[in-house]
Amino acid sequence: MLIETIRPSRRAFLAGSTGLVVGFYLSPLGSARAAPVKEGVSADATGGQFAPNAFVRIAPDDTVSVVCKHIEMGQGPYTGLTTIVAEELDADMRQMRAVPAPADDALYKNLAFGVMGTGGSTAIANSYDQLRNAGATARAMLVAAAAAEWGVPANEITVEAGRIRHSASGKESGFGALAGKAATMPQPAEAKLKDPKDFKLIGSDVHRIDTAEKSNGTAVYTIDISLPNMLTALVVHPEVFGAKVASFNDRETRKVAGVVDVKTVPQGVAVYAETMWAALQGRAVLKVEWDLSAAETRSSAAIVAEYQAKAREKGAEAAKEGDVDAALASAAKVIEADYVFPYLAHAPMEPLDCVLVKADDGSVDFYSGAQFPTSDQGVIAKTLGLDPKQVRVHVQFAGGSFGRRAQAGSPYALEAAEVFKAIGGARPVKHIWLREDDIRGGWYRPIYVHKLKGGIGADGSVAAWDQVVVGQSIMAGTPFEAMVQNGIDPTSVEGASDLPYTIANRRVSLQTMKTGVPVLWWRSVGHTHTGFTTETFIDELLVAAGKDPLQGRLDLLAEGDRHIGVLKRVAEIADWGGPVPEGRARAIAVHKSFDTYVAEVAEVSDDGDGLPRVHKVWCAVDCGVPVNPNVIRAQMEGGIGYGLGAILFGEVSLGEQGRIQQSNFHDYRSIRINEMPEVEVAVIESTEKPTGVGEPGVPPIGPAVANAWRALTGQSVRQLPFRAPPPTGSLS
Repeated sequence: MLIETIRPSRRAFLAGSTGLVVGFYLSPLGSARAAPVKEGVSADATGGQFAPNAFVRIAPDDTVSVVCKHIEMGQGPYTGLTTIVAEELDADMRQMRAVPAPADDALYKNLAFGVMGTGGSTAIANSYDQLRNAGATARAMLVAAAAAEWGVPANEITVEAGRIRHSASGKESGFGALAGKAATMPQPAEAKLKDPKDFKLIGSDVHRIDTAEKSNGTAVYTIDISLPNMLTALVVHPEVFGAKVASFNDRETRKVAGVVDVKTVPQGVAVYAETMWAALQGRAVLKVEWDLSAAETRSSAAIVAEYQAKAREKGAEAAKEGDVDAALASAAKVIEADYVFPYLAHAPMEPLDCVLVKADDGSVDFYSGAQFPTSDQGVIAKTLGLDPKQVRVHVQFAGGSFGRRAQAGSPYALEAAEVFKAIGGARPVKHIWLREDDIRGGWYRPIYVHKLKGGIGADGSVAAWDQVVVGQSIMAGTPFEAMVQNGIDPTSVEGASDLPYTIANRRVSLQTMKTGVPVLWWRSVGHTHTGFTTETFIDELLVAAGKDPLQGRLDLLAEGDRHIGVLKRVAEIADWGGPVPEGRARAIAVHKSFDTYVAEVAEVSDDGDGLPRVHKVWCAVDCGVPVNPNVIRAQMEGGIGYGLGAILFGEVSLGEQGRIQQSNFHDYRSIRINEMPEVEVAVIESTEKPTGVGEPGVPPIGPAVANAWRALTGQSVRQLPFRAPPPTGSLS
């Protein structure tokens, strides 16, 4: 029994009757129910089936399914992608459906990555033109079918809200009745796209299509899957990164009712049980001895101290303009700032999980909220000795990710495959990481240390900027290592190396360090720390020069820079320069990430506990064509909340012998509902190509709050989170 019995809509996608498919043909995977057909050619008249490997699929009941190559993990691509197709198809959103694409790079690759994957806030950006063309092509074929069926000129036919009409003859039809004939029509070489001024759906507040099922509990996540005869597997991982199993004693574990087996795997020791409860109880009494000979046993404090020492030296140059040393030497005033950023866990609500099932023919079905489906597919196939085509990936809703499910090399899928292989694969296995496993399991946003020096000229100008970044490369040792050029991992310096402000003498250099702690991109990647340093430091320089933080930024930006638009808009909605409630302060920050420009103003007070109370945040965002302002506003709000929790509380720390100190939400805090500020978002109208919104709301919130805190208290924030003690020692 597979997931089709749990979620019929997915089964309908794979096996249901179909009238029209638009996309590209690929041979179906092993379990596809439809016989392969060539693009644009009708299937047999009775079944009406087509291969599911296409972007647009129209059924006889008028429903339009958009095959989405991007996972829905809360950021809204299912709604955005279906809206794009519906716009060009002139469909009614009520007839639109979203279904996950099967794992296949040839058809469903992310055009930004070259492989199938969701990340980098690229879902809408890389699919916009692709899906507009798919929708327009489907519309053209439907119109051609109607013209042929009714014997009327195609240019007299109109399509609106899912209805095809010929006014002169009074003929009218839905999509489904014409879909079979439309499939026999030749595809246009180049379908005509709408003029954006004629958009009816793009740019409007379309309700999210997944809201109802996520609200009423019918949405199926991987954690919900339960199959007959299924085992639950939990792995005991080492408490110290790099440790290996030396020995284990499972005597007490095997006494637990429901425990089926215990096996070593390369990642630790797996406990298999009939139920989650039995697996938990069995794992709790398992005794494991660890070999620490190759382990990372330094504490976070020791790592930071090493980084601080390295920050005194210039590293590989990521950006250089003018003569920085001479400008600093001649500056009227020099300001220095040393910053420390901790490890951060992603902490999604649904931790890592998957289900593996072996079919009678030896092939395998893999159910997971997979951000990189073909990578997971390849790793599972290699581990189990299968051809990738024998591994069918069924992408599920994911309860958050923030980068966690997008691991280069798919180590989680590898572990799941090892666990499945170790017990022989005779029974379905649900492999789960508990939240404690996840927070203690690594793959963190790395520790970073920044050292900055800024020079102010006698005329009050920002005359010099020198920035040293010290941290661990996310890309090194992964399939993306080719991105590291001349010693520069671009994810370590993004947001700093491309600083938008015009400063005649500027240098940014990078010292890349190595640790045994596994690291990963975290929501907004390098911008999480570079955005904080650049926007707090420029704010200090401007204030020291006697300039208004808003006007000072505007003066440093080149004419036409899109930073200007969001700065002016956020200043307008926040009434910058207007009255501020007594006991509060406001400050501003702006940052571009993933080609999206976001400016934020934060209003804070001091509640006397050493932490800022953030009352309101105003936000302006320029993400090009706003496909769905409703989703954009939601993502800005979510990014602000997520980023605020990180700067106030977020820290994973290594203690004695490198042991991780945090384990769950009680000691790895996020903000609570009563701590969430009021947020007002203004979406900039634009005709530029759409860019991403899942991550860009995060970077500006930290510096906006820190700048407001400095304005209120006179205290600069040099170390995160806010609750952390001030850094010891100096980088001077």
